Amino acid sequence: MKSSGIGGQAVLEGVMMRNKSEYAVAVRKPDGEIAVTRGKCKSLAEKSLFFRLPIVRGVVAFFESLVLGMRTLTYSASFYEEEEDKKQNQKQTDTSDSKNDWKESAQMGATIALSIVLAMLVFVVLPYFMSQLLSAKISSYAALAAVEGLFRVALFIGYVVAISFMDDIRRTFMYHGAEHKTINCIENGLELTVENVRSQSKHHRRCGTSFLFIVIFLSIIFFMFIHFDNMWLRMLSRIILVPVIAGVSYEFIHFAGNSDSKVVEVLSKPGMFLQMLTTREPDDKMVEVAIASVEEVFDWREYQRRCIAAKKSMAKMQKSRQEAAGKRKSRAELAEEIKRREEENAKRANDRARRLKEQERKEAELEKLANEAEKRKSKRQAIMVQSVEDEEENTLEGLDHYFDDEKKEGKK
Repeated sequence: MKSSGIGGQAVLEGVMMRNKSEYAVAVRKPDGEIAVTRGKCKSLAEKSLFFRLPIVRGVVAFFESLVLGMRTLTYSASFYEEEEDKKQNQKQTDTSDSKNDWKESAQMGATIALSIVLAMLVFVVLPYFMSQLLSAKISSYAALAAVEGLFRVALFIGYVVAISFMDDIRRTFMYHGAEHKTINCIENGLELTVENVRSQSKHHRRCGTSFLFIVIFLSIIFFMFIHFDNMWLRMLSRIILVPVIAGVSYEFIHFAGNSDSKVVEVLSKPGMFLQMLTTREPDDKMVEVAIASVEEVFDWREYQRRCIAAKKSMAKMQKSRQEAAGKRKSRAELAEEIKRREEENAKRANDRARRLKEQERKEAELEKLANEAEKRKSKRQAIMVQSVEDEEENTLEGLDHYFDDEKKEGKK
């Protein structure tokens, strides 16, 4: 089936699922009950066409995911704090006091900003300085940029491996696997049950881990071709280009999630392989939490119904094409058909030539008749003129005879 468009994130003892502008967080509380909350997250892409442009929408989605991820992670952590802190956090969540909302937003903004700064220092600045240690031995700038990228990959993998030894992170990775399995179950057309979810893969092409790997890989390519002699400009270019690289990476992940191409599948393999570090097999209780989160914001039955209808329509079209292909004529029949059509075309051409010739003959006859009529008309006019002249001459002769008689009588 095609991509469902739903995405998610593992939080502390829970799963967050997002469907367009709505999200839900399901958390397994210490008493074993599943707490589910629902919220809205309006994107900047809904407000302006600019934020829906390719590359730009990836940058927007990246930062919005950071904000939403931090918010839902804070919510899930509130269930496992001390009783008094938990009550106070719940009170702060329920209150509509603008001052508390401002404080919460400020704290979240500061946390996100600090996280971004630390990530830049560890995964952008540190690999650069590590690669510069080999600049005396490596003269090629492209090779040095490639070494820098390898250091960045090593730091990222080392970081993931290191935090995976923490109990909370290990369980979060298990919820991450539950999130992937649940989405795969939906997109594979299966009913959303614990048994069906458990049988699915814990890897997914649209995973954030694959996104981060693509970012690191593309950064190697970008920095191999972008070079400044000044050290500070090189560092600044790496920081400035991070949003651009993130936007390009988003476009690839978005395309890969909706494509069945073998080429895309091969290109997605490294990111899928890296998900082996960030996902673990979940237990049934974790799967139940993921299912509860999905069902809060996504009508998976309606989605599967539409996909099945589209699949049937596509199958019907393919069947029609196959039937049409099965009715194709043999080469001998095609040759005979071509010959027959050529004969018909030749016959039509001959008929057309004959009609043209006949038309030309008729036009010549009409022209001849017109000339003869013109001659008759001219002759008739000449006769009439001659007749008038003769009549006038006879009249004049009569008058002359009359005057002659008058003269004779006068003389007498």
